[in-house]
Amino acid sequence: MTDHSALLRPAAAEFLRVAAAAQPLTAPTPCTGYDVRGLLNHLLYWGPWLAAAGRRETYTATGTEADAVLVGEDWLATLEKQTEDLVDAFAPAAAWEGLATLGSATMPAATVGDMVLGEFVIHGWDLARAAGTPLTCSEEATAAAEAVRASAVAMGEQARAMGVYGPEVPVPAGAPALDRALGASGRDPAWTV
Repeated sequence: MTDHSALLRPAAAEFLRVAAAAQPLTAPTPCTGYDVRGLLNHLLYWGPWLAAAGRRETYTATGTEADAVLVGEDWLATLEKQTEDLVDAFAPAAAWEGLATLGSATMPAATVGDMVLGEFVIHGWDLARAAGTPLTCSEEATAAAEAVRASAVAMGEQARAMGVYGPEVPVPAGAPALDRALGASGRDPAWTV
């Protein structure tokens, strides 16, 4: 795996732009089982776990994601702060080296970093689709999409077995990197509300 820390900040900025537009909170998303509120709750629940893994710290949540109610009136400010914390946690090259613990699982730290990048890109696309707005693919975002595609392919079987990804959606080899990343993660790039 590779250090993709340089891709995090631009991906995070685009993620926050589309998250702010994702209304109403009851709108469906392409992320199976989640409306906008549920997806934001998912992101707010797992963000501290990911940041702790990047810093090699221990994090324990009270309750499960299903029990958590994290999307209040100030959800956007909370998401902005958490996103900045994730970028900061994975900014140092050392955050991508060696092993990291995420919950009870120990894995390559670069895998956890790529999960963060995937949260920004894939869930950013989910929120953009729910809002009916495009996810802008700058040069950095295209590189991020390619990194996420490679990660989704590498982790695909395990992620599908854990229910994190749906079945792979066939996408033409010449399609944009984002579409190929979406297909590898079990999303249909043509999904609309």
